Amino acid sequence: QVQLQESGPGLVKPSQTLSLTCTVSGGSITTSNYAWSWIRQPPGKGMEWMGVIRYSGSTYYSPSLKSRTSISRDTSKNQFTLQLSSVTPEDTAMYYCARDRTGWGPYDYWGQGTQVTVSS
Repeated sequence: QVQLQESGPGLVKPSQTLSLTCTVSGGSITTSNYAWSWIRQPPGKGMEWMGVIRYSGSTYYSPSLKSRTSISRDTSKNQFTLQLSSVTPEDTAMYYCARDRTGWGPYDYWGQGTQVTVSS
C-alpha cells in the first residue's frame, strides 16, 4: 500500500517561498512509469494541477505557475518537494501530493493534504 504524506509550514508570508515535502512509503519514487504530482485546491475553487516529477527525474509544470514553481526530489529519503516562490494570498489553498502513471491523472494515491495560508 502506497502512502503519501505532505509536510510543511501552514502559514507563509506574502513574497516568501512556500516549500512542501511529500514523503512516500510503500513504494519508491524511482519505480519506472510512475509520476508524482502536486495539486492544490484554493478555498471555494476547483483542483489545480501544479506540476509533476516523473520516476526519471524529469519535471513538468503548469504554464500558469511555471515561472514560480520548482519540484525536486531526494531519492535517499523517498521524498519530493514543491517550492512556490513569490507567494500571494491567492496561493492560499489545500496542497496535495499524488501518484499516477503520467502526471496528468487519474491519480491512484493521494496524500491527505496540507493547508497553506499566505498572510502577513
